[in-house]
Amino acid sequence: MPNMNDYILLLPIIFIFHDMEEIVGFGYFFRNNKQLFERFPKITAAYKDFTTAGFALAVYEEFIPFFGISLLAFFFPCKVLYALWLGLMISLTAHFLVHIGQSIYIRKYIPSLITSIICLPPSVIIIIKSLTIIKIDLLTIVLIPVAIVGMIINLKFAHSLMHKYGKKLSDK
Repeated sequence: MPNMNDYILLLPIIFIFHDMEEIVGFGYFFRNNKQLFERFPKITAAYKDFTTAGFALAVYEEFIPFFGISLLAFFFPCKVLYALWLGLMISLTAHFLVHIGQSIYIRKYIPSLITSIICLPPSVIIIIKSLTIIKIDLLTIVLIPVAIVGMIINLKFAHSLMHKYGKKLSDK
């Protein structure tokens, strides 16, 4: 019978696999698709003044809670950490859907699309299997949205780091 430790460390692995496509591809993509900033200002606003170094810093900062909660849940299994982990897994899975939606909306490949398509099915399966293992109660129902909201706030913080330090990290 599966247990949570069968799935927990897949979260940071899936995260970094996906974000590597973004780190590797976004610089080239934005340099060669400047018209997207004019056509889709709401989508591209977060990437104004993009630098690969700044984006890598943001990815690293985002990785910390994914890796940290996963390690804690792996080594110190408990309902609270499992619920937070599940909220992070749901956040990442929703992130894949956002990228797929963005690509459909602009009718163009964006760096993140391929790994979003690859990672979406196993992520959904992991969530479903985890829900069968974790006993859902009020605490779990409260902590999952707390983790999701926490990751939304963290994403905004990561983007602020990207903008604040991107140029400094890229200067020679």
